[in-house]
Amino acid sequence: MSDDIAARIGAFLAGERARQTEFLAALVRTPSDNPPGDLAGAAEVAAALLEGLGLTVERHAVPADAAAKHGLASVTNLVVRHRFGPGPTIALNAHGDVVPPGEGWTQDPYGAAIVDGWMYGRGAAVSKSDFATYTWALLALIASGAALGGAVELHFTYDEESGGEIGPPWLLDQGISKPDFAIGAGFSYAVVDAHNGCLHLEVELRGRSAHAAKPWTGVDALEAANAVLSTLFAWRRGLTGRVSKVPGIGAPQLTVGLIEGGINTNVVPDRVVFRLDRRMVPEEAPAEVEAELREIIAEAASGFPEARCAVRRILLAPPLTPLPGSGRLAAALAKHATRVLGEPIGVSGVPLYTDARHYAARGVPIVLYGAGPRSIEEANAHRADERVPLSDLFAATEVVALALADLMSVG
Repeated sequence: MSDDIAARIGAFLAGERARQTEFLAALVRTPSDNPPGDLAGAAEVAAALLEGLGLTVERHAVPADAAAKHGLASVTNLVVRHRFGPGPTIALNAHGDVVPPGEGWTQDPYGAAIVDGWMYGRGAAVSKSDFATYTWALLALIASGAALGGAVELHFTYDEESGGEIGPPWLLDQGISKPDFAIGAGFSYAVVDAHNGCLHLEVELRGRSAHAAKPWTGVDALEAANAVLSTLFAWRRGLTGRVSKVPGIGAPQLTVGLIEGGINTNVVPDRVVFRLDRRMVPEEAPAEVEAELREIIAEAASGFPEARCAVRRILLAPPLTPLPGSGRLAAALAKHATRVLGEPIGVSGVPLYTDARHYAARGVPIVLYGAGPRSIEEANAHRADERVPLSDLFAATEVVALALADLMSVG
């Protein structure tokens, strides 16, 4: 890529900052909470915005039965394609569904307020910002007039927060897209080529209710659940010794995030259900992780033979590890991020799990890179006052555009 092309890309993006900011604000102002997962309307808003920029948008509605199977009311995935010439296709993927706002906000979660250069709102960082990043990176390439080989596709999907099974994998398995490489939503101060996997299990303990005046006539499901939980909490302390060799990943984690049960204060509880989240580092095998947990749970529950214990898998997301070809993507992004941001930007892992795994599982090399501050904590991702610095949005857009121009340069 010539210095002239880089200058054209930079000049175009500098002139588009107000329009790019308003595009992101319009997305943030559009609720797309998952749950409840009625997301076709939010996708239509995004499609109309993209068409207003002169892009051709394909709307791929997921059949209602498939959406319902994954707990969603409606999902439409969006695809934008632009071919510059013969060569590989690079997909840019971000998700438009978000977790519900929750409490504790100092700004309207759907207000897109800009305070001290930061835009606030649910999805501002994760990952509506990268709708804007990737859209304007493509627009900059088109405006530059560079001689490029290959195609860029925008994959904007709407079910990542519930597992992503009818987002990227649906587009790929239906043959709607066949990319050679992919870049997924991320943060601008690291290029990510590996991330954790995740296992969600639901554990149900069933006993027999009884009057609290004669508790011995029942079977206390809570007592059995307490034994299982205590065993799990004691066992998880040992996870600190299983630190991944991948920088940025750390050790595996175990969290019990949901629990419910009981009938009334004066009744022996006959049923207790809890759900756990087990984060897996890239070195771990998902099947072995699940087998180990099931064995621990069964052993703990065996001390209460009158209580029945059942374990159901909710989610199994394998870790992301680099594929041949992902190094080329990572190198191009890191090179331009270092120059644009003015500090060394390296390649590392993150202790999250993302839709990137779906591309990798189908043999598509992928790395994560996009708008946002240095960490999910600084972005308040999935917390109150989620935010993104607009300076990072603009910088990440330039980085992605320049990296794509390098990767697609003819010759």
